[in-house]
Amino acid sequence: MLQAVADMNLSDSYGKVGVPRQLVVKRDASSIPDAVANSGLTLPIVAKPLVNDGSAKSHELSLAFDRYSLQKLEPPLVLQEFVNHGGVLFKVYIVGEAIKVVRRFSLPDVSKRELSKTAGVYRFPRVSCAAASADDADLDPGIAELPPRPLLERLAKELRRRLGLRLFNLDMIREHGTRDRFYVIDINYFPGYGKMPEYEHIFTDFLLSLVQAKYKKRSG
Repeated sequence: MLQAVADMNLSDSYGKVGVPRQLVVKRDASSIPDAVANSGLTLPIVAKPLVNDGSAKSHELSLAFDRYSLQKLEPPLVLQEFVNHGGVLFKVYIVGEAIKVVRRFSLPDVSKRELSKTAGVYRFPRVSCAAASADDADLDPGIAELPPRPLLERLAKELRRRLGLRLFNLDMIREHGTRDRFYVIDINYFPGYGKMPEYEHIFTDFLLSLVQAKYKKRSG
């Protein structure tokens, strides 16, 4: 699904949206260092489980700081270049035409100094879960500012068309030090909406619009 974002090459006056460089590894952890080097990915690397079965393990992220540590990862995985983003991500919920955005705390930034002095694999359970809400936190305005609404509307519209989905969400980050450079780092279809603000009203309107559209189609 992230490939759909990459294929879009979305860029306008409100900003640019891309996907961090990534690599899928289905087996053989010993081959990961060479695969990463050959694909041009740079450290640190975020590792995400390829299988999402709802278990705690499927929500766990790992951050690998050095080439040797890559062999300690457990395939199948998606490996993704880590992009500094101020430790905050934007969870963008899409319900039909409706868009709702909330802030979540995320992985902290990694400086060049830290990267040169840190080794190993660090594991992070359930990053960006509802308990990690950053909506009421005292954040730097440059980090807390939500992505521009017109950019989100264009992105959501194009993804609805390309993916054929009406119920999904995006994890989106702003590259730290920029105002208009965004990355989509994850897409989930039919996610949990229980923690989305005003979800009852939004879902009711969505279901009513489906019924009305079906009725009009029959009447026509």
